[in-house]
Amino acid sequence: MNLLLNTGVIVGIAIGAVCALIIIILLCWGVGARNNFVRMKNGCEEAFSTIDIYLKKRYDLIPNLVETVKGYAKHESETLERVVAARNRAATASTTAEKIEADANVSNAIKSINMVAEKYPDLKANTNFLDLMNQLKSIETTLADQRRYYNGTVKKFNTEKDIFPKSIIASMMHLEKMPYFQLDSEEERKNVQVKF
Repeated sequence: MNLLLNTGVIVGIAIGAVCALIIIILLCWGVGARNNFVRMKNGCEEAFSTIDIYLKKRYDLIPNLVETVKGYAKHESETLERVVAARNRAATASTTAEKIEADANVSNAIKSINMVAEKYPDLKANTNFLDLMNQLKSIETTLADQRRYYNGTVKKFNTEKDIFPKSIIASMMHLEKMPYFQLDSEEERKNVQVKF
């Protein structure tokens, strides 16, 4: 009887130890998953912040570009006003989604400056204009790289957020899907035709 009682106590202690070990493992996994989400979310925010810096550089460059073009293309004021309006809307955008949409509008507006420049050979030869366009080209290239990096971090975050069982931790943290930087307008998706 004593042996049975001792065996029962030992089994009870073993079951309790196994349960405690399982709970500790689950808690450690949950804390690790939560910390991983925090790191990924911060990585996405940092990637977008880098984009934001280059967008600001672009927005600061646009007024100089518009002023340079104004001197040559006085009757193109409507086009230039659209460029400035798009830039101003972009500069005041506050949320990530608003900034993504504003970026697409500014990209379209910049294309219109290029079209105006095509009409004025003297403008295309102006050193200030060429310097501003080279700066803009450099910023656009860097923006494209940063958008790719941002979209990669967002893809990783969104995938991890949706995978079970991490989705449980993500819902406890009230995490939302992060938006991608993508082409919004049909005009941006069209193939460019080059004619000589």
